[in-house]
Amino acid sequence: MALNAQEPFENKTQAKKNIKIAIGAVAKTLGNTPAVCRKCYVHPAVLETYLDGELIEGLKRMTESALSEKLDVLRSDEAAVLSFLRDRLEKAK
Repeated sequence: MALNAQEPFENKTQAKKNIKIAIGAVAKTLGNTPAVCRKCYVHPAVLETYLDGELIEGLKRMTESALSEKLDVLRSDEAAVLSFLRDRLEKAK
């Protein structure tokens, strides 16, 4: 979500700047340093995919697929997060 909030990038330099800003925002939310956030909370594949320009559409497809699943097979906390994501996706359309 933090990467999605960044302006589209036209080159790798801008993409890396966007990543730095996004990780800083997430670190602040989590109460950690950007270094800890990047190392412990962000999978390297997420950043690689973002740099390739594929992250947002790929996550959108996966989210839509996951949201189509039935909520009754999930734990209550998982169902709550899934409902939240479904509502957010509908508002984004």
